[in-house]
Amino acid sequence: MHEHTLALSAHLRSAVVACFGDAYAQIDTELRPATRPEFGHLQSNLPLRLAGPLGLAPREIGARLLEALDIGGLGSVELAGAGFLNVTWSPEHLADAVRELLADRHLSVPAPETPQRVVVDYSSPNVAKQMHVGHLRSTVIGDALARVLTYAGHEVVRQNHLGDWGTQFGMLVEELLGEDIRDPDAVGALDMSELLALYQRAKARFDDDPGFADAARRRVVELQSGDPTTLALWQALVDASMTEFDATYSRLGVLLTDDDFDGESRYNDRLPGIVADLQTLGALTESDGAQVAYADGFTGRDGAPLPLIVRKADGGFGYAATDLATIRHRVDDLAVDRAVYVVDHRQSQHFEMVFAVARAVGWLPGSVEVQHIGFGTVLGPDGRPFKTRSGETVTLTTLLDDAEAAVAERYDNPEVVRAVANAAVKYADLSNHLARDYVFDLGRMSATTGETGPYLQYAHARVCNVLAKGGQTTGQIIGKTYAVGTLHHPAEQRLALALTGFAPVVAKVADTLEPHHLTAYLYGLATALTAFYETCPVLRSEGEVRQTRLALCEATRQVMSAGLGLLGIEAPERM
Repeated sequence: MHEHTLALSAHLRSAVVACFGDAYAQIDTELRPATRPEFGHLQSNLPLRLAGPLGLAPREIGARLLEALDIGGLGSVELAGAGFLNVTWSPEHLADAVRELLADRHLSVPAPETPQRVVVDYSSPNVAKQMHVGHLRSTVIGDALARVLTYAGHEVVRQNHLGDWGTQFGMLVEELLGEDIRDPDAVGALDMSELLALYQRAKARFDDDPGFADAARRRVVELQSGDPTTLALWQALVDASMTEFDATYSRLGVLLTDDDFDGESRYNDRLPGIVADLQTLGALTESDGAQVAYADGFTGRDGAPLPLIVRKADGGFGYAATDLATIRHRVDDLAVDRAVYVVDHRQSQHFEMVFAVARAVGWLPGSVEVQHIGFGTVLGPDGRPFKTRSGETVTLTTLLDDAEAAVAERYDNPEVVRAVANAAVKYADLSNHLARDYVFDLGRMSATTGETGPYLQYAHARVCNVLAKGGQTTGQIIGKTYAVGTLHHPAEQRLALALTGFAPVVAKVADTLEPHHLTAYLYGLATALTAFYETCPVLRSEGEVRQTRLALCEATRQVMSAGLGLLGIEAPERM
């Protein structure tokens, strides 16, 4: 159906040229979904937009276009209102689209003309620290984007840029040695609460004891130089943390594994080379003892050029050095066509500067697209960043526990409780525009009515129930064939039309990296399904009508299941 819409838009452009000349060959003739059912299925205000340049009345322009436009048996076009072109697909064409969808395991989503190799950088927790509400958005958004890009036909490389290197590890290892904890196996067996307590003890000593702080700094040097004892304890801290991270990802249903961890430590040995190469290229300038790069167009509040610190005055490396090394790895070693960074919007300027410097020195070719997908903040009921009553950042475990508690009284099955809680949390996050903050309101998020994840799960479970009562095993309608007859009822046609929107919305999210388009689509599909239920009896119908309506139910089940899966949300058959 999507290709037919594109073809019809192309036919409309040809009609414009035929009627008014080549000067209008580049005008936008895209047909968009009609705003109301009585306006057909697709709509265009093209006659209104051409009225000014042509100096003609919109309805006269529309009449000429209608005369030149032939869409054959696909449907009909009418001129309405002040100058709108309304397209209504024929019932036969809609039925054909449903048949094609059901016959295609990929639900009519075409393979891209040019598949890309895409790295998606997301989640990025820190070793020896609990994941908190700030990691929720990066993890959930990144997981959804990776799923959509894969489904759309691209090769996705997941990268979890783990914070596993730096000053804090000198502090942590020094604390372990000070407490006479030297066995890496014992450290590796620590759980996250014990790791957090270790970090708090080390941080308190670091702040209060200058001697300990100096020892911790020396320990960093030993870590960087490869001291065996220091490295063994550092690796144990990383292993213990990764065990906890894996458990959280499993609980959330996020497709990150140990193979996807891409720690900052990977790039430690490469950082001196980054500085040396930038110096050779003349891209570094000394500023108060530090080595900095200046990207064109970036200035501070005083209008002075803004420096990107690559090497600090004390000889340490800035985040920019690691991020530049990461870009080189992804371009040179992973050979990506596109790199997507799902990181808090507060890092926007940093990434823009890193990308600009990498472009300027030739490490980031023009053929490689890089995108920072920034996101807003999760707010509490008071409209401020989500905190505990004591003012601490809410841990991700606490947040998920609260979500499960909010839905537990409605279900007996613990697996369903977890699935519904995850749906509530993920859908609320993904349905918001990424750049916007949103309020974490469990009562609203976990409701089974309205635009929520649990509501969509109920829609899926409901259609599964209809199919089961109709004597149909999942994915098998009328003797393993999908008997879609004529779609007589307007609600049947609207549901069929909604089903055809799946392929274009997948393509749109893969292009724009905005998951809220998919959440809005699925909610619209569920709404069309509800209208279909209310006006088109399925189990009480007979013959071809029954077969057709069961086929529509099965098509809806497949699309709803696939769509929820792209959001990382389970689609239960019973709730």
